[in-house]
Amino acid sequence: MKTVILYTDGACSGNPGPGGWGAILEFNGVEKELSGGEPSTTNNRMELTAVIRGLEALKEPCHVELYSDSKYVIDGLSKGWAEGWKKRGWVKSDKKPALNPDLWERLLELTHIHNLSYHWVKGHADNPKNNRCDALAVAWYKNDMG
Repeated sequence: MKTVILYTDGACSGNPGPGGWGAILEFNGVEKELSGGEPSTTNNRMELTAVIRGLEALKEPCHVELYSDSKYVIDGLSKGWAEGWKKRGWVKSDKKPALNPDLWERLLELTHIHNLSYHWVKGHADNPKNNRCDALAVAWYKNDMG
């Protein structure tokens, strides 16, 4: 199974507001940048979308080292929260509805195709790939790259 490194980030101007996402896939020293956005969205939706689009770009099942500055994404997956929300009909343990069930549903499907390892990185810090993903995301909504 190939090992791929996936860096992701999402950004929003206002929450909700125009948003963007960025992802970098790295395999054998070759990088591929992906980005996109939506005119009205939330930061968390863009964080989730970045991971989904990165995983969807893979042509075969891979071991994926996922790097994200989103505790929402990393904890939702690594701590099993999203699986629990799904089992409870997209209800959190505090009985409130889980947000973004459409995106979590798709992301969980992808985690059953790929073998993921999760790495949280501090946002806007010293990780150049995370910073590049942030720049891709921000450029998308600031410059309407779509």
